[in-house]
Amino acid sequence: MSETIGIEITELTTNSVKGRMPVDHRTVQPMGILHGGASVALAETLGSIASNLIVDHTKYTCVGMEINANHLRPVGSGFVYAEASPVHIGKKTHVWNIEIKNEAGKMVCISRLTMAIVEVSK
Repeated sequence: MSETIGIEITELTTNSVKGRMPVDHRTVQPMGILHGGASVALAETLGSIASNLIVDHTKYTCVGMEINANHLRPVGSGFVYAEASPVHIGKKTHVWNIEIKNEAGKMVCISRLTMAIVEVSK
């Protein structure tokens, strides 16, 4: 999905994952503004990458368990920029806060993602 809607990872740090997504024909709803589902896809992509970067892949994999999003302002063109930051890093769950902003740095969407940390079958 990430490739299809143009999500790009722009920065990986020890405490966050950043990315961007175009607001274009692939990501807008019929009214011509950013589709809420596209924002959620961006949020879950960044949070999923973030969780999977910090677990031992020989023992665990991370899968989305719950996500919510509040859409705060419309965007009609350009790019949106997102950053996933940890709220809780536990043995069985990770919780991420994902802020999505427009090109002017104004908040577009705030999302929280819970990831389940699942043991890999042996």
